[in-house]
Parts: sequence; structure tokens; C-alpha cells
Amino acid sequence: MRFGSVGIAHFAAFVCLLRFASAAQPEPAAQVPILVYHRFGQTVTDSMTVSVRVFESQLALIHQGGYHVIALQDLVDAILNKGELPSHSIVITADDGHESIYSEMVPRLKRYGFPATLFIYPSAISNAKWAMTWPQLVELQASGLFDVQSHTYWHPNFRIEKQRLTATAYQEFVDWQLERSKKTLEQTLKKRIDLLAWPFGIYDDWLMEEARQAGYRAAFSIERRPARIADLPMALPRYLMTDSLRGSSFEKLLEVSR
Repeated sequence: MRFGSVGIAHFAAFVCLLRFASAAQPEPAAQVPILVYHRFGQTVTDSMTVSVRVFESQLALIHQGGYHVIALQDLVDAILNKGELPSHSIVITADDGHESIYSEMVPRLKRYGFPATLFIYPSAISNAKWAMTWPQLVELQASGLFDVQSHTYWHPNFRIEKQRLTATAYQEFVDWQLERSKKTLEQTLKKRIDLLAWPFGIYDDWLMEEARQAGYRAAFSIERRPARIADLPMALPRYLMTDSLRGSSFEKLLEVSR
């Protein structure tokens, strides 16, 4: 096929246009999986327990895959400031304050230098047989590797409470749960509490506004998808971790951050 000088010029311009259009395509936005654990054991006794063996294999896959475990506060800063989310990054969190967090999770995270955020409901601490103690939480917060934050005061089901209480009583109950937890943690740990994990992952527009008014800058659900820069700060998603998430299924979860 032969082209005249004008045809060649048009063809060259067309090729340049294609190259420019291709180069102008935006890079896909980074996504960051936030993992949430509850308790650990040598054996699995319920759906919320992850065996120590599986947890160790998960940490090894994170390390071997070249992923970066970043602090949750850094991720929140990026989302609030509409900055760039780091690629190949993972966030680790744990809810409730089970003693196995201290005895099983913490030493294994320390081996890798992985940070984690612990969402605590204060009514259980140094009280329930299964829970951590206040001295343990103070120790973890002081380490610089672990950040303790709020999970309300006693982990209520807001959907049930809304049905059984009057509108006025419900608002007072919600505000008390949010503010009492925040105040107790701040006074005991001598630090700012500004992150919240919604109990049972339950939230709505009104609850999000109440949390903002109480002084929280971000809150977290258990919606099963990675966090993105455009997400609502008061309803950031997390993956609920179970013992079945091992091997290739866990690797597939991590790959959403690439």
C-alpha cells in the first residue's frame, strides 16, 4: 500500500493522536484492603477465631508478596486530604480487645514490624475474663507500633436499640456510647481518640453525623471491599478475617491492592 506525502502526514498525525490518547488515560486508583481480626487460638472454636497457624501463614504471604503494612492513621490522612493511596499496601486492625490479641497477634506482628490499630470497647477491659487489661493496652500504645481506638463503650447493636428506645432516648444512648468510650480511652491512654469501628458494622447517615459531632474523624464498617480515595470517611470498608482465608484465597484478597 502506497501513501502520498499528504497521506503519510495524516497517518503520522493519526498515530501520534493514538499515542497521546493512550498516554492520557489515568492510572487506576490505588485500593487498600483493611483487614479486621477478632480473636486467635490454636484451634478454631467459632467463626470469629483465626488459628495461629493460619495467621502466621497470612503474615508470611504479606511479607513474601512485597506488600507494605501501613498505619491506619496514614490511610485516613490520605483519604481525608484526597491524596494518593499507596499501592501494594495493607492495613491490619483488630476489634473488641480479646486477650489473644495480646498473647498471639501482637508478638507475631512485632516480628515483622507490622503496625496495627486495635478498636476497643472499654467496658470489657480489665473486666471480662476474655479481655485484655488496661496495663496491656497502655503498653501496646506506648510501643509506637499499635494504635488503640474506639469501638463504642459496650458494643451495642444500634439497630436493635433504635427499635426499642424512643427517639430521644436513642439519641442519648448513641451519644453516650460514642462519647463515654472516647473519654475513657483518652483519659486512660493519654492520647487522642478519633477513629471508630462501628459495632456489627451497623451505621447510617444519622449515626455518621453523630460520630462526627462526637469528635471522630473516620469510622469503619465490615463491608467486604478495599478502601478507596472516594470512600465516605465515616464508613470505610474492612475485610472480616476468618480461618478459611488462607493460601490462594488470601493471596487473591491481597492482590486488589496492586
